[in-house]
Amino acid sequence: MATDDPKTLVSTDWLETHLKDPDLRILDASWYLPDMGRDAKADYAAAHIPGARFFDIDDISDHRSQLPHMAPPPEKFISRLRAMGVGDGHQVVVYDGAGLFSAARVWWTFRLMGKTDVAVLDGGFPKWQSEGRPIEDMPPVLRDRHITTSRQAHLVKDVTQVAAAAKLRDHEIIDARSAPRFRGEEEEPRPGLRSGHIPNSKNVPYRAVLNGDGTMLAPEALRSVFETAGVDLSKPAITTCGSGVTAAILSLAMERMGKRDHALYDGSWAEWGMYGDLKVAKG
Repeated sequence: MATDDPKTLVSTDWLETHLKDPDLRILDASWYLPDMGRDAKADYAAAHIPGARFFDIDDISDHRSQLPHMAPPPEKFISRLRAMGVGDGHQVVVYDGAGLFSAARVWWTFRLMGKTDVAVLDGGFPKWQSEGRPIEDMPPVLRDRHITTSRQAHLVKDVTQVAAAAKLRDHEIIDARSAPRFRGEEEEPRPGLRSGHIPNSKNVPYRAVLNGDGTMLAPEALRSVFETAGVDLSKPAITTCGSGVTAAILSLAMERMGKRDHALYDGSWAEWGMYGDLKVAKG
């Protein structure tokens, strides 16, 4: 059972208890890979946790970049969140329809914008539904709310910083993709990308930090998963994955363990795998 922490992870019990709090804002941040065959917006319209707003990861992103759903510029984040009625003084809880998949990415985006009163719902919508908790199909009434941001640049890394870290080995680069993709034995789901991983990176597939029901392992068990994968937790960490979504699950896991010196490589493999002049390791 998760220890409830409104800055990282809260249980379904916690959320139901606080459902009527005037300063609570719930976000459905469901997002799926094409091969998952699900429509996040349609699912939200059919059923969501009462009062939840839909957070569109692909829309609330940097459309100036050719890369998928890169972190949004602060002014875009502000305008979208204001319109959703999410702002200063709110406790935000983010969930997704896969259990714990894309919600962590939105948790990380809030942290990047300097907002720390944000937690992921442990086990997400599947756990909430399986426990017979309330759901609705009505969109919430939205009232504009003032929101300020303060971008925390240390939480994100670009390709130049990651290339330097891979060379100097002064950070642990931790890849959340599956082991076959990491080893370069499986084709990447995005066309045109090479197979393999960033040199000197370690592999902690995101599923390794989750229980079967989509809840996150306890902090001590999480520590053991990272150590078993050969991660030196005394070094600062950079998380990476296919396109910066599941990397955030590892970021959340480290935050749960009390490890604060972690950043996310926003371009992830969608960027690294594209450029022929960046070295790729296999095996």
